[in-house]
Amino acid sequence: MDRQRPRTTSDEIDLYIRTYYSLLRSSGEVRVRAFEEAHSFSDSSLHAGALSGTPDVAAFAYSAARLPACMPQVRRIVLGQSHESFEAAGLEIRTWERVQTRGRRRPLRFNGGDLLGAFISSTSDIDDIVPIVTAYQIVWNQLHVLLADTELARRLLASDGPPPTLDAAELAPILGIDVDAARTLCAALDRDWIRGLQAICARPCDLSLRVLSGSYSQYQRASQRWWSDIEPAYLRETAPRRPPIYFVSSNTHSLLNMLGGYAKANRDGIIAFAQRRDPEGLAAPLLAAIASGREPAICNLSYYLLRAFLHDDPAQTQARLAEIQAYEAESGIRSIDVPGKIDVNAQIFALSRLIPERLDPRLQMPGLERLRASDAVIINIDYPLGMAAYHHLSRIGQGCGEVRGLYIMGKAASLNARVGDVMISTVVQDEHSRNTYLFRNCFAAADIQPHLEVASVFDQQKALTVRGAFLQNREYMSVFYREGYTVLEMEAGPYLSAAYELVNPQRYPNDEIVHLSVNTPFDIGILHYASDTPYSRRQSLLSKSLSFFGVEATSACAIAICRQIFTRELARLGP
Repeated sequence: MDRQRPRTTSDEIDLYIRTYYSLLRSSGEVRVRAFEEAHSFSDSSLHAGALSGTPDVAAFAYSAARLPACMPQVRRIVLGQSHESFEAAGLEIRTWERVQTRGRRRPLRFNGGDLLGAFISSTSDIDDIVPIVTAYQIVWNQLHVLLADTELARRLLASDGPPPTLDAAELAPILGIDVDAARTLCAALDRDWIRGLQAICARPCDLSLRVLSGSYSQYQRASQRWWSDIEPAYLRETAPRRPPIYFVSSNTHSLLNMLGGYAKANRDGIIAFAQRRDPEGLAAPLLAAIASGREPAICNLSYYLLRAFLHDDPAQTQARLAEIQAYEAESGIRSIDVPGKIDVNAQIFALSRLIPERLDPRLQMPGLERLRASDAVIINIDYPLGMAAYHHLSRIGQGCGEVRGLYIMGKAASLNARVGDVMISTVVQDEHSRNTYLFRNCFAAADIQPHLEVASVFDQQKALTVRGAFLQNREYMSVFYREGYTVLEMEAGPYLSAAYELVNPQRYPNDEIVHLSVNTPFDIGILHYASDTPYSRRQSLLSKSLSFFGVEATSACAIAICRQIFTRELARLGP
């Protein structure tokens, strides 16, 4: 194994990062146009067309999906670490409207005018937001230049009557893009895309950013607030008051579906809903799976449809959500939403109270009834962004009992796989600490492949934890690709830095090769499924209408994690 830390050669990326951090030290607002030159010359793999006159609608789609629908109204964006920091700046953010995005979990507030407030929980939020906003503005203005003086713009901006009809075929030649790209642009502007185009025609985009004064200790304080809302559900009145934990970072539905059983118990209702509504064209695949008796596919599709099923009738949504919480509580499952006003939800599963009959059939194994004697819990959190992973796991380590396992499931860009494939790494190069982490991954391809029908699994991979999705270019990636790094993601490095501190008496080092397999007493398992292929086709799950590849991969990874926890705990309990 090559143990020489790979050296990047992209001075443009480093210059871009230094540019926006130096400018954002200002106590006032900074216009986003100040970042545009460094952004464009960084030659980001997600924004390859930044220097051309042709709008890169893929970059715009990626950015728009991670910004709220109110963005056409926004002129100013303020980043802060807490309500107190906003209020100290004279911004009564508690009274503002909560807004969300399709592709990023981040607490956002909109004042109804032109001001958007974003809560940040680590430096990774800055590394994420700045390039997203900059790419959004660059492409918006490219679109504005191409549309502003056209007959189409005059039709769109006509003041009387309803919005005109328009399709992608008419839009494409005006923008110099193909019809598929025009459809991507319309999808990026969401359901009210005609009004989005009207806003683009009407004016150029001129955003400003401001970062309220913050500190590392404020990031730690935020993670403390987060844990303070989780801890009451974790603590027990009887010994052990702080039970042992299996820590999982995944999402808010995979483990619930596997261990809670609500979708399994309500399968008939979900099937009837799919036949009636046919969301995303899934009725036919579901009925085909039922006809052929493919139970794994039926389970996966039922899990995917559950959310739409619960929200099918808005008048009954709250009652159904209360019903599912009560159902899960019977299995010792507690959910904590937005703890500490940080949008990283948590769930606690008491292993002793799980009901074997309700588990996903792929989790069945001999001796599950012996889990009733277990004193351990699973703490599952909705995977945070970048360095927030370090802060959250560090705080959990301070507040919990024995850690028996650390399991991470997340999305990644792959340099050699297809969308939906699963990658299992044993080496992680962390661009935050510049450490190369070597560890024994408790998962292998054989743990995942039996639960996949379409996708493939690649183990013995090497992962690179990047600072931000836009902060790589082809030159940057080629350096790591030559060194065998094929998985690009954002959380593994910070999690492993926190894991180092769970078993060592000092802070994690910097710019070293770190062997975590030497003295780590708990499992470490890291699984990624490919959501992007930036090195070859820039293919993304966001470009797919169904995302079923992602559903299959997340289910397979969740099965492997649950089975590993059960196997390890049953071995500890003995016969």
